[in-house]
Amino acid sequence: MSSIANYSLLPKRNQLLVTRAVQKPPTSTSSPEQLPIQPGDNNPHTWRSISGGLNLPSTISNLLHLSAAPQTLPVALDHDQTPPFSPKDEISSLRFAIHGPADWSPLLHPLHPSFRREIIKYGEFSQATYDAFDNNPVSEYHGSCLYGQNRLISLLGLSHHGYSITKYIYATSHLDFPRWLLRPLLRSKSHWCDESAWMGFIAVSGDQESRRIGFRDIAVAWRGTVSPSEWLEDFQTQLELLPGAGVDGARVEQGFLSLYTSRSQSSRFTKSSASEQVMRELLRLVEYYKQKGEEVSVTITGHSLGGALALLNAAEAASLLPSDLGITVISFGAPRVGNQAFGEMLKRKGVKVLRLVTKQDVVPKMPGVVFNEWMKKKGWEWVYTHAGDELVLDAGASPYLKRGMVDIAGFHGLETYLHLVDGYEQGERRFRAGARRDFALVNKATALLRDELRIPANWYQPENKGMVRNELGRWVLPRRDPEDIPSPFGAEKIGSFALAYE
Repeated sequence: MSSIANYSLLPKRNQLLVTRAVQKPPTSTSSPEQLPIQPGDNNPHTWRSISGGLNLPSTISNLLHLSAAPQTLPVALDHDQTPPFSPKDEISSLRFAIHGPADWSPLLHPLHPSFRREIIKYGEFSQATYDAFDNNPVSEYHGSCLYGQNRLISLLGLSHHGYSITKYIYATSHLDFPRWLLRPLLRSKSHWCDESAWMGFIAVSGDQESRRIGFRDIAVAWRGTVSPSEWLEDFQTQLELLPGAGVDGARVEQGFLSLYTSRSQSSRFTKSSASEQVMRELLRLVEYYKQKGEEVSVTITGHSLGGALALLNAAEAASLLPSDLGITVISFGAPRVGNQAFGEMLKRKGVKVLRLVTKQDVVPKMPGVVFNEWMKKKGWEWVYTHAGDELVLDAGASPYLKRGMVDIAGFHGLETYLHLVDGYEQGERRFRAGARRDFALVNKATALLRDELRIPANWYQPENKGMVRNELGRWVLPRRDPEDIPSPFGAEKIGSFALAYE
């Protein structure tokens, strides 16, 4: 194995330095998310000296592009009396620009309003994979989806998008890679499946939505990491040859590929791999709608790790699905997945990739946060390279977010991304006045919003953490509705979801 392949992340010692600096300010009693970095602050008690000559506040501030410049809040008195979304436009005329072979760069600068709403739609599908994930370590169904596939869309308030879920996706791995992905370190043993985890879903646009966007859209949403702060500790760094790449030399990160292709014969949910599950359903749906004479497009989305899996999914879909299908990837905060040959293979197969990246987010800089930032040699098979087009967002542009704070998980959070997309128009330091998405969503799992907005930090959680009183008055975790109990056998017949929209 080349030494270059093993030099893709921060040295272990530096990982610990950054982690300690962000998580353990020695004299402050506030949470690490509330700790400001003051440029030029020489107070020796603000930060512990970790290594001689290392200006850690300056280093982290430069890495995260932090700014302490204050901004005026643009919140009107009746802000909470206005709808948090704009009316949907009929965009069938843009179908080739957004999902077809046409170059979509003219839609990015400035960001076309209709394209912005489509990006947010897919981002909300990605967010649903977090909101519906059972991450309660004491739950007997930990690692599964909280809701049955016929209920998820409506229970999460996404019915206005006009899609219906046809299949859930589960994954496992033969590596130690998903230890932080599949379960917390202190989790109790699951009673349903200890080797697999729910990773997302496949959904299809209904008739009304299909007419609006100009084609039948098959959306695949992949879940990302549950604990982004553990990226530095548990990331795999090895590139391996992509199956079927042949002489192309396309290599991808070992952990991502294992999660996408591994099976477990002892699990009812992953006797077939995530790859096999998703491609079997895509082939079925494409054949069904093609036989009806419809134009079909496949849109794959994901955040963080989900964005990496989306690229692997797109590469396989481009090889197995009809060549006239539009295959699009819209990812948020995704890491590097493969080498330059992998990116060129995606482009050659007609896969359109849009990566949304926040300047303050460190995950898109990995793997290779040290090596890749200065080594840009073309053709090196062991060098990680991003694929597709990039739209750069800036947390410093939002007047709603606190200034000059370090919150690595917050900057990486998908709700932060969707807030910044909603405010993006053109240029990194501008936030559009017409942004309507509810800014309170940013604080679902962070403390990034300014205190003046009076939005509690980390407010998104079940009432009483899911505990309820039983008939005897004792507090217990409720039993799941039978429709929400995990099952590896989803609805296989098209009629179960299509009739509601026809």
